[in-house]
Amino acid sequence: VKARRVGGATYQVPIEVSGERQNALAVRWLVRFANSRKGTPMKDALASEIMDAYLGQGSAIRKRDEVHKMAQSNKAFAHFRW
Repeated sequence: VKARRVGGATYQVPIEVSGERQNALAVRWLVRFANSRKGTPMKDALASEIMDAYLGQGSAIRKRDEVHKMAQSNKAFAHFRW
């Protein structure tokens, strides 16, 4: 979603994301959440995060689901795209 100011209100407008950006966001989220796993070496934390993502769980998948849920709930404001 992208914040769009219309009149005096700010709307969260869902937008399409290019394939390249999708990959960049996925890798960024994997690395960020792997880095937040304290007490383990980065290579082990990243491997664990990737395995969790493969299994459909973990912090990166939860972040993706939150973003999708927010876009879904703000679908009514899609006409503000330009």
